Amino acid sequence: MGHYQDIFTRDRLAELFPSDRTEQFFEALFGDAEEGSYNIELGYSGGCDTRLQFELRLTQRPGKCLACNLTYGLPQVFSRHPVINVPGIAEAVARATGKGNASWKLGSTREVSATLHVIPLLIEVA
Repeated sequence: MGHYQDIFTRDRLAELFPSDRTEQFFEALFGDAEEGSYNIELGYSGGCDTRLQFELRLTQRPGKCLACNLTYGLPQVFSRHPVINVPGIAEAVARATGKGNASWKLGSTREVSATLHVIPLLIEVA
């Protein structure tokens, strides 16, 4: 099904994961959103049938360092952090596709560049 890219537009992705969620995450984690070294954005990277591939994109903030040791443990943190709310993202994806159920899995952090790391998010809808 090639229509998923028509569903998961930049605007829809911003609805699923609003930009202020990064600030809320760092506020909860450190007590100060300014302590965060990256911004988090949800991206869509493809899909077919019932398997959709997304990414949590971590982009280095100006004047900060996006070190591997900061991001490699994040899949475990993100999988259970209520502000990131991966289960809620998966449910919203299922609704957007007209399906009723969703399961999800976070992959390992990949370093795309010194300023961009991504965490794959596989969502299966049924």
